[in-house]
Amino acid sequence: MAAQLPKPQLNALPLGAHSVSALTDEALFDACGVRIAFTGREGGVSTGPYASLNTGDHVEDDLACVARNREIVLEALGFQGAPLVVPKQVHGTSVVKVPAAGDAPQAMEEAAAGADAVVVEAPEVAALLNFADCLPLIIVAPSGRFAVVHAGWRGALAGIAGKAARELAQVEGEGSAAGFNAYIGPHIRSECFETSEDIAAQFADAYGAELLADARHVSLAQAVSTDLARAGLTRERIADAGICTVCNSDRYFSYRAADGVCGRHAAIAIRRAN
Repeated sequence: MAAQLPKPQLNALPLGAHSVSALTDEALFDACGVRIAFTGREGGVSTGPYASLNTGDHVEDDLACVARNREIVLEALGFQGAPLVVPKQVHGTSVVKVPAAGDAPQAMEEAAAGADAVVVEAPEVAALLNFADCLPLIIVAPSGRFAVVHAGWRGALAGIAGKAARELAQVEGEGSAAGFNAYIGPHIRSECFETSEDIAAQFADAYGAELLADARHVSLAQAVSTDLARAGLTRERIADAGICTVCNSDRYFSYRAADGVCGRHAAIAIRRAN
């Protein structure tokens, strides 16, 4: 049986030789070899509204800059040249799995067709998903297997977080996600996430009225945390960065703050080989 993971925490640390600062958990890396990171805007080569560490290739940025930015992130994490699975995010609940390193090319093809979560069993294979207000989530099992998840409001409402946790538990051979760590990155918080009363009511029906600040403001973090708890995670195993991307659009990309023209920051995870 794998050792128990340390309690999750997120701290801002400079990574590698580049000017990349990311939220990460050093104790997790020491315990099981999984490096997680929620990147910000700084440290890349993109310009204009995409300045500077844009990792999204669907936002009219120079694709050569995007490719270099992704390389910079891997270099900063200490995994230069590792295979990188980057889904075309479709606000659904599809999960791509990478059982072994040799499965990475097929996983890349599946991810390119559309997915919002990647479960990685293999060491030295990275999963990177892109964000600019949606909720980034990373789930890590004691074995070092992990999932990287995109939870926009549609995915959060549909249960993408709980589904990814249960699928990770399945590959672990466990009945639930108890003992896993979960990390919620910067995203649009309830004070800025105003939606319709109908959508807010759907969230309340699915995850409890306590996630509503009022009739139109929803806490995505609380919805995702409740979904994870139903999959078996205890609340003490869920670390929340507590950062609103809209309120901190100088540090993180925000679709709402930029009126739809901006880059994307990343949630990424990878595990070192033993």
